Amino acid sequence: MNRTPTAQQPSQDRTTARITVPAKHPMVTVLGSGDSLLRVIETAFPSADIHVRGNEISASGSAADVALIQRVFDEMMLVLRTGQPMTEDAVERSIAMLKASENGVADGQETPAEVLTQNILSNRGRTIRPKTLNQKRYVDAIDKHTVVFGIGPAGTGKTYLAMAKAVQALQSKQVTRIILTRPAVEAGERLGFLPGTLYEKIDPYLRPLYDALHDMLDPESIPRLMAAGTIEVAPLAYMRGRTLNDAFIILDEAQNTSPEQMKMFLTRLGFDSKIVITGDVTQVDLPGGTKSGLRQVQDILEGVDDVHFSHLSSQDVVRHKLVGRIVDAYEKYDSRTGNEPRH
Repeated sequence: MNRTPTAQQPSQDRTTARITVPAKHPMVTVLGSGDSLLRVIETAFPSADIHVRGNEISASGSAADVALIQRVFDEMMLVLRTGQPMTEDAVERSIAMLKASENGVADGQETPAEVLTQNILSNRGRTIRPKTLNQKRYVDAIDKHTVVFGIGPAGTGKTYLAMAKAVQALQSKQVTRIILTRPAVEAGERLGFLPGTLYEKIDPYLRPLYDALHDMLDPESIPRLMAAGTIEVAPLAYMRGRTLNDAFIILDEAQNTSPEQMKMFLTRLGFDSKIVITGDVTQVDLPGGTKSGLRQVQDILEGVDDVHFSHLSSQDVVRHKLVGRIVDAYEKYDSRTGNEPRH
């Protein structure tokens, strides 16, 4: 950690920039407790030297590194200006976004501050917001399109963010009800092996959807909203024969739909409704030989007006950092061994 300047050998290809932190931002909010945020930046730019004296930060290194470090601090100030604290995770994601933009990997004009300060929903002092550029584009697509597919690996927030948008739409009276559904196919497990009635058998499979609702609404209100039909959580088979008007409908785990189920579900769309379909095409749990409706629908609906496909990757995983590394390791293994993801 370089908190005080040290002697530098002059070099023609090194440059130095100074960033002055406004007095309204205490340095601990910029550097982090125990300089934890500064450590994240130093780790991301190992060939640069970053020094702090008072409320001034100096960065020395290649012109490209120094320019990026300046942008990182600028974005941090913009986030702090909204009253939102910076975290190590947010700094890492800001750096990743800026580097991707610099390398031409990401297109568009969204800045890290725009991504990290976009609030979807606040409940009990907790705010739900996108954490990556792809997540922000996914959330924006839900606002703009009637049917949106969120496709990506576990932990990318595709279902959680869709549910937050559904609750937001209900609270702002854009819709009068939320319908959450999943195809009843267990990973390596069949519902027949579970004890109890059909309702009791289905309930454990739908539990992740209930858990997410508890994060977004007061738990006491959920039974009342479900009893009134304002929120419905049901297996996909219960959608057959219905027309769903004035509703925000989410189909989760859509990789486990057959082509016939996917068509059935999409044609339930009624007036003033919105559909979000989420799934991971690498995690298909259908019986052998059954084609995934989520795989097929991309070929059928690509380019259809008011239908949008949002693709998330391991870079968008917002669970434990290890989850992203696990996803990447499996992808490398599949490509190395020639394994195709399960159909």
